[in-house]
Amino acid sequence: MSKPSRSARRLALRAPAKVNLTLEVLGKRPDGYHEIATVMQAVDLFDRLTVETADIISLETSDPSLPTDEGNLVIRAARLLQDAAKKEEGARIRLDKRIPVAAGLGGGSSDAAATLWALNRVWGLRWSQACLAELAVQIGSDVPFFLGRGRAVGTGRGERLRALTSSGGLALVLVNPNFPLSTAEVYGRVPKGWSAEPQGTARMVEALRHHSARGVAAALTNTLEALVEPAMPMIGRMKAALLAAGALGAMMSGSGPTVFGLARSFDHARSIRRLVNRAGWSCWSVRSISGPAIRAF
Repeated sequence: MSKPSRSARRLALRAPAKVNLTLEVLGKRPDGYHEIATVMQAVDLFDRLTVETADIISLETSDPSLPTDEGNLVIRAARLLQDAAKKEEGARIRLDKRIPVAAGLGGGSSDAAATLWALNRVWGLRWSQACLAELAVQIGSDVPFFLGRGRAVGTGRGERLRALTSSGGLALVLVNPNFPLSTAEVYGRVPKGWSAEPQGTARMVEALRHHSARGVAAALTNTLEALVEPAMPMIGRMKAALLAAGALGAMMSGSGPTVFGLARSFDHARSIRRLVNRAGWSCWSVRSISGPAIRAF
């Protein structure tokens, strides 16, 4: 935690990306959302936030294309907590963006969760994680995940969470084609009357329990990938490149378009990254996060 000054309290923290080791669409809900089963894993690709007490809530970002008003989940999270806590104090927030936007990596949700996490501390609220999670789900289905630990099963819209032990680390390579993909548009491709059972998620939980990288690779599942790939053949090309470079398995994360490959070790991930790195793609070799997803530094 950063040392507070006399005039303001300040906190710097890391907000991680996540991948969906599984994402199974089970059917359409009466509220218009889809029922899903997913295994989410936080990874060490981070945005960085600096949060400092101030008279009003304000946001500046390293990416000039990002909104700094209610169009940004950071501002929505800050104002939601301010209203819920009846807090007159504001905050000056700085967001240094590294996670690509609309990429299936949960960057905006992570930033929102980190904002709630930080303001709870700099405003001296001392709210429990459960109380923050009740607000988080109003911002987005993925936001509660980032308030917890780095690996969990999500059901419902993804907001009902069951933590998984993460003693077995994973090494991965992320490949992003440098164009965004709308989550709503992707879910709009799910056929009417779609119904499925969460078999892939059950297999993934078992593979993680046995700390088997090959078992994890075999259990990778994403219902949405088959719906997106025909319209975006780049997804298939990124998967093929990862597999040709030696990945044990490859899959689109979330609603895409980022694809990740599973490696045997972090050294293996770095080797794969060098082989798939090419013009037009952004690539990272990353490791899974165990313990709390959001951390001060």
